[in-house]
Amino acid sequence: MSIPALAHILPRFLLLVLLCAPLVAGCSSETEKPKVKPAAPVTVARATRKDVPIELRAIGNVEPYATVALKSRVTGMITAVRFKEGDDVAKGALLFTVDPRPFQAQLAQAQANLARDLASANNAKEQAKRYASLWQEGIVTREQYDQLQANADSLSASVASLRAAVDNAKLQLDYCFIRSPMTGRTGGLATHAGNLVKENDTALVTINQIAPLYVTFSLPEKDLATIKGRVGGRLPVQARVAGSAVAEQGTVTFLDNGVDPATGTIKVKATFANAGKTLWPGQFVNVAITLDTKKGATVVPTRAVQTGQQGEFVYVVKPDSTAEVRPVSTGPSLDGMTVIEKGVAPGDTVVTDGQVKLVPGGKVAVKGGAPS
Repeated sequence: MSIPALAHILPRFLLLVLLCAPLVAGCSSETEKPKVKPAAPVTVARATRKDVPIELRAIGNVEPYATVALKSRVTGMITAVRFKEGDDVAKGALLFTVDPRPFQAQLAQAQANLARDLASANNAKEQAKRYASLWQEGIVTREQYDQLQANADSLSASVASLRAAVDNAKLQLDYCFIRSPMTGRTGGLATHAGNLVKENDTALVTINQIAPLYVTFSLPEKDLATIKGRVGGRLPVQARVAGSAVAEQGTVTFLDNGVDPATGTIKVKATFANAGKTLWPGQFVNVAITLDTKKGATVVPTRAVQTGQQGEFVYVVKPDSTAEVRPVSTGPSLDGMTVIEKGVAPGDTVVTDGQVKLVPGGKVAVKGGAPS
């Protein structure tokens, strides 16, 4: 292109550049404007005041108060079973009958032998008395008197032996009627009517006393100092079956005499009345020992408490709907609530869900409106 033509075009190009410059500057300023971060959706709750029990928690195992495996004390045939498996039986209730006829015959024989020797002993005693008088009068010799007296003494000893035999026969006859030694619940039957049983052989049935009963559990040795002075009915305990809303009330009644060195725990046993038979031997239950009650404690839902590099904290929603990080000191937790010793006051609104989307000072949007 020739120099005269370039000189003719250049002023027009410069004018076009000057006209477009403000437009370019305007576009640049619009793209550099900072974006506003949307409010983070969260769920919140209010910190409240509440009386909170201070508890020790453990997993316990239910044990019967007493267990008896009934065995026959005589050999014979079972003629009657007077209960059903799983029945509740009272102390002294008749459960089994062993054929009593052989033992009735033995008793009758022992009583007859006793009557016979008793008559002989009475006669010998009277003869000895008569001969004692005759000997004193010199009518009979001392040897004759001594023989009669020895015979009387021998028959008296025989009578005592036969009395014992009668008592034993009565006892054997009484053993034919097997009764419950305690109030409890029967288990499965090991034999039925018509079977022959032997003396002190297989257990016929097992009876568990389940009202009252025990719950046995273990606590760390660090808690020993807290509970050892309060054993014996002064330390309340709750036991709850998993998934049940009903808690049975009891007291600690036994503390083992040593710590298990293998586990660093000590065995504890609590007694429960179990009047409603909520607890059952062999069950595993959640145990809570109430040590004290913290009055008017500040509590928040446990899920509101977060853990960071600096320790525990919560997000508090301020009146301007922004989130503030509050370091907190926590106390015991119970039923999904945690005691806040320091950092939150009653009435403060804390975030319980959605913390992952929050930043300090960031806006929040409460799901479902403000907490009650």
